[in-house]
Amino acid sequence: MKRFAILTSLILIVTATLAAQAPKGWKVRADRSTSASDPDAAGAIKFVTAGSGFHATTPQAAVFWSPANTITGNYSLKGTFKLLKPSGHTNYYGLVFGGSDLEGASQNYLYFLVAQDGSWLVKRRNGDATEDVVRKTPSDAVKKPDASGQSTNALEVRVQADKVEFAVNGTVVGNVPKAQAAKTDGLYGIRSNHLLDIEVDGLSATKR
Repeated sequence: MKRFAILTSLILIVTATLAAQAPKGWKVRADRSTSASDPDAAGAIKFVTAGSGFHATTPQAAVFWSPANTITGNYSLKGTFKLLKPSGHTNYYGLVFGGSDLEGASQNYLYFLVAQDGSWLVKRRNGDATEDVVRKTPSDAVKKPDASGQSTNALEVRVQADKVEFAVNGTVVGNVPKAQAAKTDGLYGIRSNHLLDIEVDGLSATKR
């Protein structure tokens, strides 16, 4: 019983710490690595406002969202992501959409992400499990880090009546039947895998 009380206290402390580091109205959920060969870094996740957007530093992977940000039906979700420095290996970052229960055990969302190696992918999170919607795919549309180690990529999800399109820097890189994407209504936000430092601007969702 005593161990349970200590564990509960630690969880509350971690949750409070994460909440304190998020802008007002935003929430953070860490997604900690369970791989001994690809461990998280030390330090706390940081998510703060930066100009008209946000700055996320993620020693551990995380999802960021505001409960006020929901959209349904046919819509376009956009966000421009600037990688401030390359990771030691390929790690992905990008848009979350169709989200529900993001604070609970039944968390569910889709995510459209790019990486510094010039690839993109789409996955679905369902509780602790993940599944590929579109496997890792290389594309010339995804900008790789330049000599300064930085890159900027504008991502867009276009939910239509019969399909969902994925665009990078204005170029459609792929699509899936809407039935394959399954649930696209719900919360939207940002995901950053571990060992990343990114800025996000222009996050918005509009009806089509």
